[in-house]
Amino acid sequence: MDEPDYLKIVGSDVLADDWGTLTRYQIQYRRKDGTWQEQTREAYDRGNGVTCLLHDPETECVLLTRQFRLPVWVNGRNPMLIEAPAGLLEGACPEDRMREELIEETGFEISRLEHLFDLHMSPGSVTEHLSFFVGTYHLKDKVSEGGGKESEGEDIEVLHVPLPDALKMIRSGEISDSKTVILLQELALRKAGLLDG
Repeated sequence: MDEPDYLKIVGSDVLADDWGTLTRYQIQYRRKDGTWQEQTREAYDRGNGVTCLLHDPETECVLLTRQFRLPVWVNGRNPMLIEAPAGLLEGACPEDRMREELIEETGFEISRLEHLFDLHMSPGSVTEHLSFFVGTYHLKDKVSEGGGKESEGEDIEVLHVPLPDALKMIRSGEISDSKTVILLQELALRKAGLLDG
């Protein structure tokens, strides 16, 4: 991407390059008053991702996962996070990758997904943006046990949670993952007739 006229990259240093790449940038930024300011910023790049909330209209349940998240523990919170299924694109088309993740994590194969939007989840420090999807699932769509890939360190519990309970879990703090909250609120707004879908 070309540099905009208000930004000059003066230098960059890779600080870490393992699961993702952490880079420190030295920049010059032109402020609104026209003056240039030197700044140092760090950006963590681990690629872009996908996430999806599946809803069963027969049981009024949503399909969620629970798994260990080290950064949440490092922040002093319960690391067994309840989330909508998600994964990294790794070069794949977002919809195709989401279908693969759903089978890997939940064991459900879904025929139709609806793309909602793409959002930056933590734009102050992380380059990643997520493609958000919703879809419908039924118990008959289960094709495997799910649980994730052991080779990737995944140990995922699959949860079928009634939508009203999931919404209450946001207020109680049991669900604190931002992508999941966004998807649950999207579904609640649709069911209330406040959004198309």
